[in-house]
Amino acid sequence: MGFSINLGAWNSVFAVPCALVDSHIKMAGSVQLKVLLWALRHAGEEFTPQDISAALGTNAADVRDAMQYWVEAGLVAESGQELSPSGQKREASPAPAPAPAPDKAEPLPEPPRRLPKPDGLFVAERVEQSEEIRFLMQEAQQLLGRPLSPGLSSALLFIHDDYGMPADVILMMLQYVKSRGKDNTSYIEAVARDWAGDGVTTHELAEEKLRLLDEIGKAWGVVEKETGISPRSPSAREEQYADRWILNWKFSPQMVREAYERCVDATGKLSLSYMNRILERWHKEGVSTTRQAAEEQSEKTARKNRRDKPQETTYDIDEYERMSVQAPDTFGKG
Repeated sequence: MGFSINLGAWNSVFAVPCALVDSHIKMAGSVQLKVLLWALRHAGEEFTPQDISAALGTNAADVRDAMQYWVEAGLVAESGQELSPSGQKREASPAPAPAPAPDKAEPLPEPPRRLPKPDGLFVAERVEQSEEIRFLMQEAQQLLGRPLSPGLSSALLFIHDDYGMPADVILMMLQYVKSRGKDNTSYIEAVARDWAGDGVTTHELAEEKLRLLDEIGKAWGVVEKETGISPRSPSAREEQYADRWILNWKFSPQMVREAYERCVDATGKLSLSYMNRILERWHKEGVSTTRQAAEEQSEKTARKNRRDKPQETTYDIDEYERMSVQAPDTFGKG
């Protein structure tokens, strides 16, 4: 007589690392969890992102991103085309023999518990311990519309702990970068550095910062319209130009247009740096209307006509502005 135990679905099982539940169940998104579970189920088999994509009904790019999540989280190690548990021993060259210990071995110093940029384990611990951090990570994931990568989770915790920004301020900042279509980790870190440098650490200061950024955005819209630039997100330097011309120097759209036309007449193309030289000179000389600009142009033409007279010493402003384009801008002066 033979015996057997029928475990039903449990007849076929596969191992899942405890760290998946202990450290990542709250942080990982559904696609990331599905990808790792599928890969564990098919351990020992050869498969591609396309295979997982077909099985899960998602695209291959998301599969690659999800697997990269686990690599960055330290749960999976990648070597060429092979994945393995992180820390699994591999055949390798013998390690060099350790140096002989001194007669009186001194105790090694304690490693710093807090890394300059928090690792995945530290982030998971903070999420578990702090209701505010847990709220921050959950709301950030919902606001951005995607699971947070280990790098972004680490960056958000760093911004909170090291820059001193509370969760509500960080979420306001994320809403801003999302509205600009630039919500990648490096841009978020750059904006956070800017906000921290300006001392934006309260809800009220964040609202004031967003109001200023909105005004700069509108100022850039004026520059776009008057110069014919197709609508797009400006660079940091372009934002500086718009802020300077419209908000600081208070030039009207007509004056920006006048500077643009003179720039094109002199150089044959749009050059914001050349326009800046024109507007900078007008600002210093008190030229604030198109009528004053026209009078200034007439005076400049008259000086050119008198240039051949030996007793008259003049200079060509157009040539000066063309040469000045090569000189660095001095933002914040004047």
